[in-house]
Amino acid sequence: MNDIDLAALTANPLIKARFRGFLPVVVDVETAGFDAGTHALLEVAAVIVLPDEQGFWQPVARFHAHLKPEPGLTLDPAALKFNGINPNHPLRLAVSEADGLREIFNALKKLQKDTSCKRCILVGHNANFDLAHLNAAIDRQSLKNQSPFHPFSVFDTATLAGLAYGQTVLARACAAAGLSFDQSEAHSALYDAQITAELFCGILNRWESAFPYGASDAAEATD
Repeated sequence: MNDIDLAALTANPLIKARFRGFLPVVVDVETAGFDAGTHALLEVAAVIVLPDEQGFWQPVARFHAHLKPEPGLTLDPAALKFNGINPNHPLRLAVSEADGLREIFNALKKLQKDTSCKRCILVGHNANFDLAHLNAAIDRQSLKNQSPFHPFSVFDTATLAGLAYGQTVLARACAAAGLSFDQSEAHSALYDAQITAELFCGILNRWESAFPYGASDAAEATD
């Protein structure tokens, strides 16, 4: 990923046309529970996907932050046992929720601008869970005007994988797609976002191979 020329990729006019002006950003969050309004957000990762010169989509850039639990929010011991996160571990190098989100949002907005897209759209495995926790944090930190994301539209790879491979569980969908899935790395936001990005690109490229989205389609989409 370090050898990718982002400037060359972001100049591709197909990007802004392919998803009606939306830039796909694969997101995964790790939390201290299921309730977005009461449980702390502990980790956020975002992976940008873009097409190469041949039109094949690939993960090209990653952004990640460990977050300090916001005061007043709940830490469910069962959730922490499940994801293996110790919120107070000094080696997490955690930052405040506001600082972590602001840094990621600024990076995403730059790439959004470089690709001439009007917004980012969240891609996730069970994407509504990720978006709910992200939106709750955006509201807590008054970052609505700084968020690049569409507030309610998502691309859900659980649904897409069910269509493409007959599997909705991430590990099983990856196996069906021929992707190696490391259970020991699962429930790390960065790992899950990266493998979900590879799954999303694989499904998208499989579709493109059967039903190419070319220059004529791009022209019609921007009319």
